[in-house]
Amino acid sequence: MSACARWLKLEGTGVMRGIQSLNHLSRRCYAATRISPLTEPLGSPKPSKVIARSAENVQVSKLPSGLVVASLETFSPVSKIGVFVKAGSRYEPVGNLGVTHLLRLAGNLTTKGVSAFKISRGLEALGSTLSVTSTREHMVYSLDFLRDDFDHVIEYLANLTTATDFRPWEVSELTSRVKIDKALAAQCAQTSVLENLHQAAYKNALANSLYCPDFRVGKISRDNMQEFVANNYTSSRMAVVGLGVSHSALKQVAQQFFDVHKGAGASGDKAIYHGGELRVQNGDSLTHTLLACEGAASGTAEANAFSVLQQLLGVGPQVKRGSSISSKLSQGIAKATTQPFDASAFNISYSDSGLFGLYTIAQAGSAKEVIKAAMAQVSAVAKGVSEQDLIRAKSQLKTEYLMVLEGSEGLLEEIGAQALASGAYSSPDDVAKAIDSVTSSDVANAAKKFVSSKKTMASRGHLVNTPFVDEL
Repeated sequence: MSACARWLKLEGTGVMRGIQSLNHLSRRCYAATRISPLTEPLGSPKPSKVIARSAENVQVSKLPSGLVVASLETFSPVSKIGVFVKAGSRYEPVGNLGVTHLLRLAGNLTTKGVSAFKISRGLEALGSTLSVTSTREHMVYSLDFLRDDFDHVIEYLANLTTATDFRPWEVSELTSRVKIDKALAAQCAQTSVLENLHQAAYKNALANSLYCPDFRVGKISRDNMQEFVANNYTSSRMAVVGLGVSHSALKQVAQQFFDVHKGAGASGDKAIYHGGELRVQNGDSLTHTLLACEGAASGTAEANAFSVLQQLLGVGPQVKRGSSISSKLSQGIAKATTQPFDASAFNISYSDSGLFGLYTIAQAGSAKEVIKAAMAQVSAVAKGVSEQDLIRAKSQLKTEYLMVLEGSEGLLEEIGAQALASGAYSSPDDVAKAIDSVTSSDVANAAKKFVSSKKTMASRGHLVNTPFVDEL
C-alpha cells in the first residue's frame, strides 16, 4: 500500500485526527509524570562522552578510468557532494552553441532511472537541495543533504549526471526559461559587458557565451543535448567531490555509480586570444567599461603575480558599505575627477588563458577621465612596487582566499576545480607559500604586460565620452 493510500485510510477512520489532537495536550499532563517535588533541585546531568576527532586533510584518488574522487571529512551533520564535469560552454561546437545553458536548466528533468517528479519530491522529502551551475569550463551538480541520507541521495546525483534521458516535451518547455535567463542577464550591466569582453577577446572556445545565442533559442533539440553529454560526460572528464563524507565510502559509490562512461571524450580547442572591441550604445546614464589584456592560465606563477597586482590596484570595498581606502585606483581617479565613479581590477584565469584588466563605472561625461586615470595607476605600478604595498597586497589576497574556503560552497568549488585540472589538491598552506613567493618585480612585470600588450575593451552605456581601445 502506498504512503498516500495509508494516509487516506487513517484519515477516513479518524485515527489521524486523534493523533493530531495529541499535539494539543495540556502541558500539565507532562509535568504530572514527575515523581519528585518541583521544589527539589535537579540533579547534575551526566557529562556526555566526547569522541576526540583529529582534523583530516583533503584526500584525492584517481581511478584507472581517469575519474577523480576527492573528499574532506568534516564530521558535520550536513554533507555536500558535487560532480564536476569538464563540459563548460567553451566545449560547445560551433553547430551546437547554447547547449550548456539548456543543460543547466535541465538539471532536474527526467532521467533513465527516475522521473522529474520523483527527483523533486524525493529530494524534498530528504531535506536535500540540488544545485546545477556552469562556467566556461565546468558543469557542476551539487547536493546538500543530511549525513545519514548519503545512501539515498547519491542515486539521484548519479542519475542526473550519468543516465540522462531528455524528453522532447520537457526540453521544449525550457525555451521560456531560457528567454527569462537571457532577459535578466541583459538587464545586468556587469554580466552583459563581461560576456561582450569574452566575445571580443577570443576567436573561439572562451568566446562562447554562458547564455544561449538568440538564433539558437528554441532550436536546441533532445538529440543536440544527448550528443553533447555523450561526448563530454565521460569518466576521465569528471571529478566527484564530497564534504562531510568518508573517502572510502565516496570512492566506493563513485566506482559503482559514476565510473560508467569510459573514454577520453571530445577534446576542446585551445583558446586563441586576439583582442578587439565591442561597444553597446544605449541610454543608460552610467557607462560600464572593461579594459583587459591576456592574463595567465590558472595554477601558474604568473597568475599569482596578476592576483597580487589585482589586490594592489584595488578590488572594491572588503566589507559591506566600506570604502576603498587602500585602492590605488580609487586614490588616483579621485584626483582626476570630482564626479562619482567606481573602479576595480579583475583577474580571470582559465586552464589555458586568462584576462586581467580594469572595470570602471562612471557618468557618461567623465568616462574618459576615469579610464585614463585608472590606466595611469597601472603604469605607475609598472615602474616599481614598494615593499609596503607588496606586503599589504599579499595579505589581502591570502585573506580573501581563506575567506572563500570558510564556506562549504567555496571550498567544494576549489577542491573540485583543482581535482579536475590536475588530479591533486594544494592545501591553503601551499597556496599561501606560492603567494608569498611573488616578488615586486613579478608584480611590476605583470603591470608592464597590461600596459604594452594588445588590449580588449567592452563598454556599455551612453558612450559619447568613452574612448575607443586604439585611443588608449
